[in-house]
Amino acid sequence: MTAKNSVAEFTTKVAGRILVVEDDLPLANFLRRELEAECYRVDLAHDGQYAHDVLQREKYDLVLLDLNLPKLDGVALLCLLRPSHPKLPVLVLTGRSRIEDRVLSLNSGADDCLIKPFSFTELLARVRALLRRSSGAVSQVSKVGDLTLDREGWKVDRNGRRIDLTPREFAVLEFLMRNADRPISRATIMEEVWNIPFDPSTNVVDVYLKYVRDKVDLDGEKKLIRTMRGVGYVLSDEP
Repeated sequence: MTAKNSVAEFTTKVAGRILVVEDDLPLANFLRRELEAECYRVDLAHDGQYAHDVLQREKYDLVLLDLNLPKLDGVALLCLLRPSHPKLPVLVLTGRSRIEDRVLSLNSGADDCLIKPFSFTELLARVRALLRRSSGAVSQVSKVGDLTLDREGWKVDRNGRRIDLTPREFAVLEFLMRNADRPISRATIMEEVWNIPFDPSTNVVDVYLKYVRDKVDLDGEKKLIRTMRGVGYVLSDEP
């Protein structure tokens, strides 16, 4: 095999370019080694300010971001990053187990959170899911009956009627439409839409489902969103 062919073969195997922002050097080196074994190209940054500088110069497909960083912490970095990189997937890795910390990360612009210690198998699955989502592998338009959701245009309409949703309501409906005809539990909705573990003491899922249903299913229209007692919810055009 010639050197030229060898380079070409390596290039076709690269699954994506990832920036790991982590000040725990053994963990950072472990992540680089394991991700490179999965054919990702990996760069390391050990403080938030350096990561910010690198992200202004280089193009990445995904960022793995620790929150407790020197010089510039993870939340501050997210706030600086989002205006210039609105679609760059960011997976936060954190030892902070409080729900409030995860909510803060997500509200600051993170796409997902993973609590330390974590299994590399789970991290890899989340990395692949985020890269798949950002690549456009999911169709930009979903349609169930006369209900249409446009992910790129952030628009929802039903039989020509425009439906205005808040970002969280849009995320709830988008998840239901992605899983149309499948019963979805409250726990699954909270974990997938809010990216936090299900808390049985809160009714936030039911509250948001009511908001969405009141806007989608008006009086006189066929009911698309239904409650399945003891299970959760289903969105379907089937009777």
